[in-house]
Amino acid sequence: MLSDNASSGSPGADLALGLLGAFRALVDDVHADLARAGHPHARPVHGFALQAIGPAGATAAELGDRLGVSKQAAGKTIDRLAERGYVERAADPQDARRKIVTITADGRGLLRESAAAFDRALAARTGTLGAQRMDALLTALRDLEPAGSARLDLAGWLGS
Repeated sequence: MLSDNASSGSPGADLALGLLGAFRALVDDVHADLARAGHPHARPVHGFALQAIGPAGATAAELGDRLGVSKQAAGKTIDRLAERGYVERAADPQDARRKIVTITADGRGLLRESAAAFDRALAARTGTLGAQRMDALLTALRDLEPAGSARLDLAGWLGS
């Protein structure tokens, strides 16, 4: 149930606000867990960016396209990730003018910690709802999500 100050009076809008609130609470819990695990500066956009960079790496332009943000915004995210040791830049072997961003061992560690934190958050929520209700919720969410719609361009989508 949404709090009175978050309710729009529209059941459809309340669904969106409820999903957003649950998402925000989940991500906040995961990031509090990551801070306790030694990653106090990790932010949600960092996880999206690391996922978008992927195991093969990406240029700033490619990362911007994948996240739905400008090349400049992607470059700033890369700068922050590089400062924290999660990614590194190297010359593209095919074109020395391009820089390829790849995930470092520390970045892969952050992704592993993040996955474990999400698993712990799921377990905590399963404790609240019970296994049967959680299974039903996950099934319902899969049914509501169009195939292939889980994308990493949330920042760009929200900012548009």
